[in-house]
Amino acid sequence: MRRGVPSPPPEALRDDHRFAAWAAEAAGRVLLDLRDSGLAGKELKDAGDLSSHEVLMELFARYAPADAVLSEEQHRGTAGRHDRHTARRVWIIDPVDGTREYSEPPRDDWAVHVALWQDGELAAGAVSQPALGRTFHTGSAPAARKPATARPRIAVSRTRPPAFVEKLAAELGADLAPMGSAGVKVISVVRGITDAYVHAGGQYEWDSAAPVAVARSAGLFTSRIDGTPLVYNQPEVLLPDLLVCRPELAAPILDHLATHPINH
Repeated sequence: MRRGVPSPPPEALRDDHRFAAWAAEAAGRVLLDLRDSGLAGKELKDAGDLSSHEVLMELFARYAPADAVLSEEQHRGTAGRHDRHTARRVWIIDPVDGTREYSEPPRDDWAVHVALWQDGELAAGAVSQPALGRTFHTGSAPAARKPATARPRIAVSRTRPPAFVEKLAAELGADLAPMGSAGVKVISVVRGITDAYVHAGGQYEWDSAAPVAVARSAGLFTSRIDGTPLVYNQPEVLLPDLLVCRPELAAPILDHLATHPINH
């Protein structure tokens, strides 16, 4: 095992939820160490993506050798040992979700995603926010907290908030809450910091699998923006849009999206 990555606790070897959380945290510690190494900008982004990916792949090879892996870095050419199209269990991972924010210390709105797809469904998931010192996972996901304000809040990109969400917010009487990483945005709904996250600008399975698993376990509504289910481990890994929200907001948001076509 690589230096600095401890062996998992016994419960993590018996429980997929806790293994996902432990693996995400192990990668997160490596990312925090890299942040303190003197690297900056693109060098830090690239080193973080690669190092976190390598740690996670090492952990799966050692502790889940029969499982397949779909990773953002793997999709770029670093292959796993098993064919995910025929495997019953596939780990879907994003080694660094929010590389821009990761490369801008001391920002904490970036994450490590680890999800398990099994027999057609998301079976476990963890989203670690290392700079925040917190990990949210399906083994002990809190019930979604009540909103902090009377007006709904919608999580949006801090650098490129889409116009369609501004129109949605106006109709719902909602405020926008800019932040980084897709995973952080989804978890902000779990934490009660926001009430919804709506995205239609293009994402991949690894961007949403782990946070969607956690959101579902917390009792939140999740779907595509047309209301159809989010489906994972598909031949085409592009999963361009999603909605995660408090259940009572699902109908008004989907109604608005159905009557206001989105120009991509």
